Amino acid sequence: MARMHTKKKGKSASLKPLFDSASYEGALTKEQIEDTIASYAKQGMDPALIGEIMKREHKVPYIKKATGKSMLQILEEKKLAGDVPSDMLQLIKKAVGMRAHLSANKRDTHNMTRLNRVESKIWRLTKYYKREGRLPKDWRYNPQTAELLIKGRA
Repeated sequence: MARMHTKKKGKSASLKPLFDSASYEGALTKEQIEDTIASYAKQGMDPALIGEIMKREHKVPYIKKATGKSMLQILEEKKLAGDVPSDMLQLIKKAVGMRAHLSANKRDTHNMTRLNRVESKIWRLTKYYKREGRLPKDWRYNPQTAELLIKGRA
């Protein structure tokens, strides 16, 4: 599949390394993994950061294969999933930072182009998450409200 904003091709048919749950000799049980994820989420960590910590510090390579549930399912069960998906929130943070830079540097045309690319990704993700039911049907991306959303989370 082609990449969106480059002329390069994507990596096709890439596979995760084999993971046999029977040979997994982790020190943590399913309940301990879920509790650890919940405690990190309560501290305000993003799911991507939680996954990295689980791999590096707790030696859990794949949360879904170790617990039978994805991290999002675990966070939703514990009512810790945010109202805005984390990947979209990261893109919104990036767009807010770019807009702040553009307000001080109005002639930075390269940054304007990159801002357009980031915002087009946000709009496309918005359509996807509305279709999947993760966002309300009337949710819209607006740069001014996005700035308030990011400041409220910081």
